[in-house]
Amino acid sequence: MPAQIQLSECSYGKTSVRLVKVERYGGRPEMKDLTVAIQAFGTFASAYADGDNRLVLPTDTMKNTVYALAREAPIDEIEKFGMRLAHHFLGRNSHLTRVRVSISESIWQKLGSNGTPKDSFQLSGPERRTLIVDSNRSGSSIEAGIKDLFVLKTSRSSFADFLKDEYTTLKETQDRLLSLRVNARWSYKAFGQDEETPWTQIRDTLLDVFAAHDSRSVQHTLFAMGEAVLERFACVEEIKLSMANRHCLLVDLTPFKLENPSEVFVPVEEPSGLIEAVLKRSSP
Repeated sequence: MPAQIQLSECSYGKTSVRLVKVERYGGRPEMKDLTVAIQAFGTFASAYADGDNRLVLPTDTMKNTVYALAREAPIDEIEKFGMRLAHHFLGRNSHLTRVRVSISESIWQKLGSNGTPKDSFQLSGPERRTLIVDSNRSGSSIEAGIKDLFVLKTSRSSFADFLKDEYTTLKETQDRLLSLRVNARWSYKAFGQDEETPWTQIRDTLLDVFAAHDSRSVQHTLFAMGEAVLERFACVEEIKLSMANRHCLLVDLTPFKLENPSEVFVPVEEPSGLIEAVLKRSSP
């Protein structure tokens, strides 16, 4: 007799829901550019095993809900919008046990100076603000972050006294360009649906520490950045930083009888170093 097959876990949802909203406040528009994903967990195993769709909310309905809730109230911070979406689906569907909402926000900066209209925007770059809201019947967890934040410093960065073996060709340096692609994720302690989150201040802290730090390695700078966030923001439980080292190699100009006092470099995208760590407070 064949073994009985059980469905150990199941979920479904809608991904890559694109949304641009212009919120107009007395002639001063603000713009939100979001990509939203929704994943629902619950008691709908019969849809998988028996084709019974009576408890399956169409993913197209999930997409439409994103647009409707965006219209009904200001989006404000994406943390608040993510909580609204999660609470909507849990409140309307008693068979759902958990809803996971992921949001990625492209950041647009307003153009114009004094005396010019404030209705134009410029995309700030590849950097995106990220969010994951994971809600169940007993509460919610919030993980915020930054993706593809590019930073570079031209001095106060060294890499020396490292482990060497017979395959090591990298030379020690006391002065190099440090160019990084930074991804950061941090988890908040409990937040209410209407509370403000310090995402902007955390981003500013990461940038300020990167700029001020005398770096002995990417690892050294990563720790300083994460440490500062945990020291300054009691609401952050832990932070994960992932840094890809975008190498800038000094160009050899001696064939042209030219000196190169750390001025001319060639950027190399691949391969790149990848340094990651999770920082959290020690247990008392």
